[in-house]
Amino acid sequence: MSIRRKLLVALLAALVVTGLAASGATWFEVRRQANQLFDYHLEQMALSLADQPLAASAALVPQLGLGQDYVVQVWDSGGGLAYLSKSGAPLPPATSGFDNVALDGEDWRVFTLEGPDRTIQVAAPASLRSGQASAMALRILVPILATIPLYGLIIWLIVGEGLRPLSEIARAIRRRQPASLEPLPQAKLPEEVAPLVSELNALLERLREALARQKRFTADAAHELRSPLTALQVQLDMLARARTPDDTRDALGALRAGMKRASRLVEQMLTMARLEPEAPLAQPSSVALDTLAAQVAGELEPLAEARRIALRLERLESAALQGDAAALHALVRNLVDNAIRYTPAGGVVRLAAFTDGEHAMLQVEDTGPGIPPEERTRVFDRFYRLPGSSAEGSGLGLAIARQVAEAHGAEISLDDASGGQGLRVTVRFRRA
Repeated sequence: MSIRRKLLVALLAALVVTGLAASGATWFEVRRQANQLFDYHLEQMALSLADQPLAASAALVPQLGLGQDYVVQVWDSGGGLAYLSKSGAPLPPATSGFDNVALDGEDWRVFTLEGPDRTIQVAAPASLRSGQASAMALRILVPILATIPLYGLIIWLIVGEGLRPLSEIARAIRRRQPASLEPLPQAKLPEEVAPLVSELNALLERLREALARQKRFTADAAHELRSPLTALQVQLDMLARARTPDDTRDALGALRAGMKRASRLVEQMLTMARLEPEAPLAQPSSVALDTLAAQVAGELEPLAEARRIALRLERLESAALQGDAAALHALVRNLVDNAIRYTPAGGVVRLAAFTDGEHAMLQVEDTGPGIPPEERTRVFDRFYRLPGSSAEGSGLGLAIARQVAEAHGAEISLDDASGGQGLRVTVRFRRA
């Protein structure tokens, strides 16, 4: 559907309809006024004859400039026809004033003026009056009708000029290379087009940011995967060179551990990609945060036991919120997993879910080395790990947690643990 065609059809149709309506109204109004003028002319001729003596009426008629189509009759006081300006059967007597009379199949417009000594009749054929009135109306309407095509051309030019900015924007987009995401020019745009271009530029900006994030993620992923893949290659070489059962067992153990690390890194990277800002979350549903915390604790209990860490559930209260259950599960699991991996053997990890006014709260606290205050902002970056850290990890756990929290409109903060040693992570959600 073409906006130009739609506007032109609508405006030209409106112009034709209003033009025809105005022409029709003008036609009837001009004819009405012309007939009034003709009636006035008949009346004035009769009054001119009434001011003259009866004998002078015949001599005055030619001076009035009446054409051959007009008829003047003068009747004397006795009812006799004293004068007839046109040979033939006289018009029948009529009542005083204007009247329409039919004679020999022709209609006449008659004005009758009754005086003390005479009755004067002035008449004209109705066809003559109608023809002259139509001619007057046409002389007025022809210029009006002749300008309708001109108005149509003007409308076509105005519509084309009004839609020109849209055509220029379309041409600017069409000339661009696929990789060009520079904003469209916004100078001298009409008020109606400016919001469209502004939204397009905002979309291009979001698309540019999304592509930049993709490139960074791909580069980071390639960099991070290089190390575990290289380690797997080395471990495979060691397995191939094993000569004794003990060497084979050690090589297989190292290979199995390397595969686990690589598998976890890939899993976290897939989770990160699934939680990109531009990626829509699943349909929000009611999620019980306390139940989710208990579920994750049960899943990670074997890992905590293997590392000789006490995983404790503290202060579990009913706390419901609206969100994506899978994404929230990834948030809780990454926070607890991080706490377990960075806490030394014999340490404690505490997990709590409760309500605080209008908020649902999640807290994960450990007795590990903690994070220095100056590093607490950077640890949310992808693949960032604290300098000198020996714990296994990919640097994605806190980045995933922050991404899920932001997607749910939640706040995540890092503080010192309550005992002065370790880290406490607090996520504050808006309750359902």
